[in-house]
Amino acid sequence: MRPTADLSTFDNSWYHPGKSGLTRLAWYFVNVLFFINPLNPFSGLKVRLLRMFGAHVGTGVVIKPAVNIKYPWMLTIGDHVWIGENVWIDNLTQVSLGDHTCISQGAMLLTGNHNYKRSSFDLMVGEIHLEAGAWIGAQCLVGPNVRVGSHAVLSAGSVTMKDLEPYQVYAGNPAAFVRERTIEPDSQTPAHLITTP
Repeated sequence: MRPTADLSTFDNSWYHPGKSGLTRLAWYFVNVLFFINPLNPFSGLKVRLLRMFGAHVGTGVVIKPAVNIKYPWMLTIGDHVWIGENVWIDNLTQVSLGDHTCISQGAMLLTGNHNYKRSSFDLMVGEIHLEAGAWIGAQCLVGPNVRVGSHAVLSAGSVTMKDLEPYQVYAGNPAAFVRERTIEPDSQTPAHLITTP
């Protein structure tokens, strides 16, 4: 007879989210009232609340309504980052969003997974890092232990469980290389901001 899953043996007692139960409870209600709640469009208030709960947040950050963030004290957001409607940042461990990154509507950053080879379905966690200028398209999924390289693009509806190289466009499930990303500077871009890969 083949072995079977036994979820009654699941034990994640080794995992500690880094704050007291009271802080986690307080964040739960703040998250529901001010982030997940689609009636709050004000990015400035959300940024202040994230900082109050230990997130490192840069300037010019835009956070759209209905965003779900697991633990702000394990979140780093750079300057001029855009986070779209219904984004889910399930950061059981560290997630960092580099300067000028964009996460489009309905995308999920999932730092947790389960070991399906174990009958106890053990929890596994891994960090996610989006480097400067990366774009995660609408309805994408980025899994644990993934680094998205500078200015890489994950096209809408795609899934990646592996690192993405800088200045490359990926699509599909699992995401595969499609083409190089070329950025054409507009006439308003100062010369010192124009970079090449």
